[in-house]
Amino acid sequence: MQLLRAVADRLIGLSASIGILGLFAVVGVYGSQDLVTMGMVLVVFGGMALCDRRGGHIAVDLLEHRFPPRFNRAIDFAAALLGAVIFVLIAWAVYESSKISQMLNLSTNLLRLPKAWFQWALCGFALLTAAGMALRAAEIALRPGVSGARR
Repeated sequence: MQLLRAVADRLIGLSASIGILGLFAVVGVYGSQDLVTMGMVLVVFGGMALCDRRGGHIAVDLLEHRFPPRFNRAIDFAAALLGAVIFVLIAWAVYESSKISQMLNLSTNLLRLPKAWFQWALCGFALLTAAGMALRAAEIALRPGVSGARR
């Protein structure tokens, strides 16, 4: 499990680094709607796995102190698993859309960049996020001291 976590952390770091490069590209160009729009795909989805790994998602814990620790762990497990399913579904939907983009040779308005490339990048980032969430769910289930998010 530790080797799997180490590999996942490296991939998450790579994903975040690509997101940072996208952010530099977005900040570095003014007025290029195509680069800004497609760069935001890299920024948002590139950093999503890191956000999940560090527990950066919004969590409302108004009732957490009223529940027993086992129930809170079950909620954390279910949330991680549901998040993984959602990101797999996002990847699948975008992949299906990318097939249409490729078939119709769709591209951005100004620079004529192929849309499918960015859709594939989004799929990869979404699948990496899903894998990270599934790994977090497994860690919650298998190790008693692991909570849902790093606090």
